[in-house]
Amino acid sequence: MVASIPNPLQQSALNQSETGLNISYSYNYKGIVIALTIIVTWIASLGFLLSSHLEKLGIWGILLAIVWQTFLYTGLFITAHDAMHGLVAPNHLHINRWFGRVAVNLYALFPYNRLLQKHWAHHRHPASQLDPDFHNGKQKNFFAWYLYFIKNYWSWRQIVGLTILFHSANVFLNISRTHLILFWALPAILSSVQLFYFGTFLTHREPRAGYENIHRAQSTHIVPFWSFLACYHFGYHEEHHEYPQVPWWKLPEVYRMKREESVVS
Repeated sequence: MVASIPNPLQQSALNQSETGLNISYSYNYKGIVIALTIIVTWIASLGFLLSSHLEKLGIWGILLAIVWQTFLYTGLFITAHDAMHGLVAPNHLHINRWFGRVAVNLYALFPYNRLLQKHWAHHRHPASQLDPDFHNGKQKNFFAWYLYFIKNYWSWRQIVGLTILFHSANVFLNISRTHLILFWALPAILSSVQLFYFGTFLTHREPRAGYENIHRAQSTHIVPFWSFLACYHFGYHEEHHEYPQVPWWKLPEVYRMKREESVVS
């Protein structure tokens, strides 16, 4: 029911006053421009690659294209993630929700409202039995946890829908199965691994000494350039949980401010 769906703007106000940092975000149209850029680039890139000649690309060109398309797929999900926090179009909830729904449907036909509910359950109960992203206490290694994680999010509706799209594109649009596998299906799967590894496994697995903050999260300490390439700064995960009102592209600034504060103190 719509009434039970979390309001992302209200939810993003959580934790704003929990630390001494003065973090603010100007609600302009930059979020919309960035979201549009990612979505349009993904569509254009996919269209180009699905109509490309594999023999002209060569093996290295194909591998590079898969990596590139994987990166764009991850961008789609990060866009949807920001929409779940009300950060794509903060002053226009309907537009914000539209971007979120478009991004997750392009990604893998995910139902936006269901993901929204699960994501805020993750923020309320991080790394616990009530966290849909967390392992069940048994599947703690990477591969077992990843499979458990995927199982929590995939549905038969998605599998059937994507299968229909795959065969429809093959039969009616005359796109080869090889192209569809290489540039549509495989990058989506690799992207899910990328998102899980940098956004869940590294950031929410329990350290040997135990969790050090209420968010049960830790950041990956790499410079912004590599952080962007790794997973659109999703590795600055403690900062994201502490300041969920900050969009992904501002997280390096928050990370830097926190590091500077820790040095001073």
